[in-house]
Amino acid sequence: MKAMILAAGRGERMRPLTDHTPKPLLNVGGKPLIVWHIERLAHAGFREIVINHAHLGTQIEQALGNGAQWNVSIQYSPEAVALETAGGIANALPLLGDAPFCVVNGDVFSTYDFTQLSVKAHAVLRGDALAHLVLVDNPSQHPNGDFAITDEMLQNAGEEMLTFSGIGVYQPTLFAEIVRGHAAKLAPLIRQAITQGKATAEHYTGIWHDIGTPQRLTELDIWLTRDDNQ
Repeated sequence: MKAMILAAGRGERMRPLTDHTPKPLLNVGGKPLIVWHIERLAHAGFREIVINHAHLGTQIEQALGNGAQWNVSIQYSPEAVALETAGGIANALPLLGDAPFCVVNGDVFSTYDFTQLSVKAHAVLRGDALAHLVLVDNPSQHPNGDFAITDEMLQNAGEEMLTFSGIGVYQPTLFAEIVRGHAAKLAPLIRQAITQGKATAEHYTGIWHDIGTPQRLTELDIWLTRDDNQ
């Protein structure tokens, strides 16, 4: 399975840090945020990674190169203007191929074990579902959550609402109606898949952080450095 890391966001809430450095290259715990993802994907056996970029994207290519230092192959999907999540994925489909693939938001930090996806996302991998999302407990900045889970099926609503972690597995056909190069959001596609009974989910209770502000970046950096939780 191939993996895609979403790295095209402008990072407005991270300014002024992102005025001259793309958000995925901001350091936390001694290395760029995106490198944590690459290392964990490589450790889980992923060998082909696609990274989209827009704002200061050449810096990302210069910093990561072809991925050889992590024993992976990195290909890039440049965007003149950030195309939102679904638009960015649709734009990269020629690089991702016809099989299901994993997608990770570049602005989160997590210790999620990507080797579990081969089991947890089995319905997508065998073609019975269009999407599998990893959900987490709601952080303080997002108390109402996004989705619920019932018997491993993703639901638009439920008694316990959880937050989308930014980690998912998708069938390429989920993005078939999106015109390449056009901006499009992911949530409407997921909600449509839910109504069709073609979206599964899991609840991950381990370490996960949404790096949305300079303060949260600093707090995570302190935590990683102090406790050596690397």
